[in-house]
Amino acid sequence: MTQEEWGQLRQRLLKTVGQNNYTTWIEPLKFRDMQDGVATFNVPTNFMGNYVSQNFSDLILHELKSEDDSVRRLSFAVAANSHGRPSIPAVTQPTSVRAASASHSASTSAPAHSVLSAAPLDRRFTFDSFVVGKPNELAHAAAKRVAEGGPVTFNPLFLYGGVGLGKTHLMHAIAWELQTRRPDLNVLYLSAEQFMYRFVQALRDRKMMDFKEIFRSVDVLMVDDVQFIAGKDSTQEEFFHTFNALVDQNKQIIISADRAPGEIKDLEDRVKSRLQCGLVVDLHPTDYELRLGILQSKVEQQMATYPDLRVEEGVLEFLALRISTNVRVLEGALTRLFAFASLVGRKIDMDLTQDCLADVLRASERKITVEEIQRRVSEHYNIRLSDMIGPKRLRSYARPRQVAMYLCKQLTSRSLPEIGRRFGGRDHTTVMHGVRRIEELKQQDGQIAEDLELLRRSLEA
Repeated sequence: MTQEEWGQLRQRLLKTVGQNNYTTWIEPLKFRDMQDGVATFNVPTNFMGNYVSQNFSDLILHELKSEDDSVRRLSFAVAANSHGRPSIPAVTQPTSVRAASASHSASTSAPAHSVLSAAPLDRRFTFDSFVVGKPNELAHAAAKRVAEGGPVTFNPLFLYGGVGLGKTHLMHAIAWELQTRRPDLNVLYLSAEQFMYRFVQALRDRKMMDFKEIFRSVDVLMVDDVQFIAGKDSTQEEFFHTFNALVDQNKQIIISADRAPGEIKDLEDRVKSRLQCGLVVDLHPTDYELRLGILQSKVEQQMATYPDLRVEEGVLEFLALRISTNVRVLEGALTRLFAFASLVGRKIDMDLTQDCLADVLRASERKITVEEIQRRVSEHYNIRLSDMIGPKRLRSYARPRQVAMYLCKQLTSRSLPEIGRRFGGRDHTTVMHGVRRIEELKQQDGQIAEDLELLRRSLEA
């Protein structure tokens, strides 16, 4: 099989496995040769060879056989690592993959990769694709500084925050940037779970000296989701010693977790202390402006795939308001929206958005209730909740009541009649009038606009 034939076959695989799987697992495969019915592919890491063998080998083999009946099996070979350092042992690997890796490493001297990753780096996760806003600007600036590969200024860099706020994106971006700026550095990126698996395997195979040499010979160590080692005493012990050895050599360490070091339960105090000795940066929950910026950026990417689709006015603002906890959910919702609109041949307007994303919107609204909005608005305007909900029509009560109705319409999926019932049994037309009035005032009255923004932020915090 020629390289051109492999390129054509990859395009068929793309249609079968989808863009994400293709980019992560299929595209990095490099066809090497075909001998005695064995098709050999070069892979960046043992982990990738193992994963592809377990999850995509049958599919690839089927496509290969359609071109050449003589193909019997696949083999994956890992190029020799840079600087003559020992190759990192795979978590698990079939015999055929192990053997191919060993023979290839012994006979081939391929170009070195400056990032030795236990899992593929996502090509989408670069600094160029990271949308910066107030909640993440410090984390972004710190990551950029480390990615320059210059003298260590803070060690370790500890990034923490909830799911979908950009920790892994920044970790991958640092690795990609270091690969470009400092190809002379030996960078190791892996998850804490993979660190533990490698440690356990080294213990089982009696290769602890190799394990220690590998992890102590890197210039930059990057460990994602370090909370995973909490409660695992032996792994924490080895991680602690690895950490100390690298810091003593002035080597950079970058760590991520879902919470601050001091808040990770079952993590030894000495490990917590070590993790806190550098720069600890929190990626805060996204604000409305950042979410809107992310959506606008992602729309540009989607337009490359769906050039005939347009997003109607108000849709992005609606999504940025309603899906506030998780950027991954937000991006996934937009991807689904474009795919759905393309399939059914409809424009992306509010009706399509609410039809297509009903489940996502229901899930996201659980955080904010009508009762909470009423309470926050009454506190903001310093009036009693009973007065705001009650029958009094004084302007000092009516305007906050309309603000609360407007926020209920924007931040929950309650219908107008439901909202009216929560405001003293008012008719849905009263709610509609209140919402429209606030929409008008928002454009004319700077104070109302500021009040709405403050209230929305406090409700989403």
